[in-house]
Amino acid sequence: MANTALAIIDDTVPAHIAKGKGRGNEDVTSDHLTIPRVKLLQKMSDEVDRHHPNYIDGANDGDFMNSLTREIYGQEIYVVSIKFRDEHVVWRKRDAGGGLLGSFSTFKEAQAAVQAEDKPEDYDINQTHSHILLLKDPNTGELSRPAIMDFSSSKLRVSKNWNAQILNQGGDRFAGLWKLKAVSVSNSSGKSWMNLEASFVGWTTKEDYKAAEGYYESFASE
Repeated sequence: MANTALAIIDDTVPAHIAKGKGRGNEDVTSDHLTIPRVKLLQKMSDEVDRHHPNYIDGANDGDFMNSLTREIYGQEIYVVSIKFRDEHVVWRKRDAGGGLLGSFSTFKEAQAAVQAEDKPEDYDINQTHSHILLLKDPNTGELSRPAIMDFSSSKLRVSKNWNAQILNQGGDRFAGLWKLKAVSVSNSSGKSWMNLEASFVGWTTKEDYKAAEGYYESFASE
């Protein structure tokens, strides 16, 4: 009797597929993918507002969140930083609906993208340090696919300090495992918000180093 099953439903990759080398994906680069962003939630974030459609049950300010899957990671994450970019990121203003317009290498490119929109006044251009990261699950040891974390405004100082630490450690950028932890900060006016701090955990394992190296090469070749 012919097998009429439409597909093999299994959480693990079947043996006849596991040997595949990703054929058919040769021309798929990061430009063709939605790369998630790791977001540090604030008091004003939609995800912590119980009355907002984007509210996530249990989310709190200080939590790290995956923008694509909406997974909440808690208030500390373990990461391998594989690449750094100094960019100009354009966001639609919150009261105009919010959302990312794009990331650009120069202010001039960002400005041109804003001017091409119907309502340029609805957008802000932010100098941003973008860190391409791999998140490491502290329980399973599994590495995620690449995600981007943007450091702008008061986070720029954190990014500069982190870059200095990475350079001082030596070796490739992806040679170390780091912990990013949410911390509460305030200014002289008493306004408080969540920022973060980075601390070195240790050197990456051989397996993690090889995986990170592969991702680094894929971004470096673009």
